[in-house]
Amino acid sequence: MNKQENSSREEKPVVSLLLAVRNEENHIIACLNSIFEQDYPSHLLEVIIADGRSTDRTGEVINELIKHKKNYQLIDNPKIIQSSGWNLALDICNGEIISIVSGHITLPNDYVSELVDTLYRTRADMVGGSVNIISQTKVGQAICIAMGSAFGVGNARYRLAKVEEETDTVFMGFCKRSVYEKIGGYDENLIKNQDDEFSYRLRKAGGRIICNPQVKSTYISRSTYQSLWRQYFQYGFYKVRVLQKHPAQMRPRQFVPLLFVLALILSLVLTAAFPWGWIPLVSLVGLYTFANLAVSLMLAKREGWRYFWLLPPAFATIHISYGLGFLFGLFKFYDKW
Repeated sequence: MNKQENSSREEKPVVSLLLAVRNEENHIIACLNSIFEQDYPSHLLEVIIADGRSTDRTGEVINELIKHKKNYQLIDNPKIIQSSGWNLALDICNGEIISIVSGHITLPNDYVSELVDTLYRTRADMVGGSVNIISQTKVGQAICIAMGSAFGVGNARYRLAKVEEETDTVFMGFCKRSVYEKIGGYDENLIKNQDDEFSYRLRKAGGRIICNPQVKSTYISRSTYQSLWRQYFQYGFYKVRVLQKHPAQMRPRQFVPLLFVLALILSLVLTAAFPWGWIPLVSLVGLYTFANLAVSLMLAKREGWRYFWLLPPAFATIHISYGLGFLFGLFKFYDKW
């Protein structure tokens, strides 16, 4: 660590937290309260909230919460999407260290200080923590369990890491301003996966990303299969644009849901075209159902038997919606290759 970095570490840098929210009145109070309670010096913590033209009371709630708070401001995000909100906040923030924050999240009170320390200690270009996913409904809790398992999300290291390690991306990454100056802000052509795409650009430029799983935020997940379907369909849909921009950064696990959906479609076509066509369809569905039930059984044994019948549809929703989203994205963005 050079003299300038040492000085900055001792003096503590200004940290900017950037939120891009829309219709978050049910979650934003808990999110902002967790930021208010950070043990990081309040005069060195800046919070900029970009509201994407919410149609509920999100803006009013935020204004009421921050009206007596220094270094907090609410700005308008006319383009609505998260990436444009983050970019607007980036243009006006003053932090030496910058992080995006989800409106669905709550943070432990040492979250900022621990990740600032991790950034300097590891000399990484970006750092982040792990995520504890929760819900207040039984279906939502099953969704949380599915999203926290390797069968549900593949081997995404930032979700599954137990020790500090290098990863391909992190949730709500902390990095120095110089990183944004070097590789730019967030891609406003993406509705989802904007932070993934930013991480891929960073790694493509030679940057290192570290996950410190001891720093754990809490994410309030979707509580219905329908909302989970919409979420993962969009993830798959816009992952195509990430593939087109950064093909070398993609991982094999990210193609598995697409291959599964394509195999299902091909099996259905064979069933309609040939007398023996039902054999591959039944085999594929049978193998997937067996694997799904086996994993659900193991997780229910650990988490509670009440989740056993709720986990299989959660896994199927994640896998099929993501795969279909990816397939639709290939057709939608075919002219971008």
